[in-house]
Amino acid sequence: VHRIDKETSGTMIVAKTDVAHSRLVEMFAAHDLDRRYQALVWGTSIKGGGIIDQPIGRASFDRKRQAITTKGRNAITFWKTLRQFPPFGSHIECRLETGRTHQIRVHLAHIGHGVIGDPLYGRAPRAAQMPDNFARNGLSQMRKFERQALHAAYLGFSHPVTGEALSFETPLPADMASLLELIEGTVSARARGETGIFG
Repeated sequence: VHRIDKETSGTMIVAKTDVAHSRLVEMFAAHDLDRRYQALVWGTSIKGGGIIDQPIGRASFDRKRQAITTKGRNAITFWKTLRQFPPFGSHIECRLETGRTHQIRVHLAHIGHGVIGDPLYGRAPRAAQMPDNFARNGLSQMRKFERQALHAAYLGFSHPVTGEALSFETPLPADMASLLELIEGTVSARARGETGIFG
């Protein structure tokens, strides 16, 4: 019924009948679903919550990339911060109003908070931006994450035939959970003044 980006984990809908498929497609077109993602992003200036309302279209300089462009299609992302881990990044939730290609990744990069591990849009901080060697070591470990740290965590919608309210949640996959533990552990260890946990 819909797609999620390659290397993004999480929940998807698959229709079993033509009738269900047709009605679900109509729901997506009308934005009549509750789609929430969790992301681990670089930077900690993303506080509270907000909305990103910027059109997205194919980048003129690279056919594989999307970009903010006045010639693009309407795209709206709501976001809220769940936790922050200075000096590295933040754990956020995004709710999609629209569903453009690479929407969350492009929107978050646009406001300076690219998704960790995103090879197209997720520009990581430089080692020189870290306050000490301990933080630089932690950053080096985080930069090794092998996909964008983006997870389709929640999907809510009405059953396409009965109208029953349905919702589905899936927890963070093992790799993102491990990345979150690494970030949490590094921040906690720095706060305690520990050193040398990276061998």
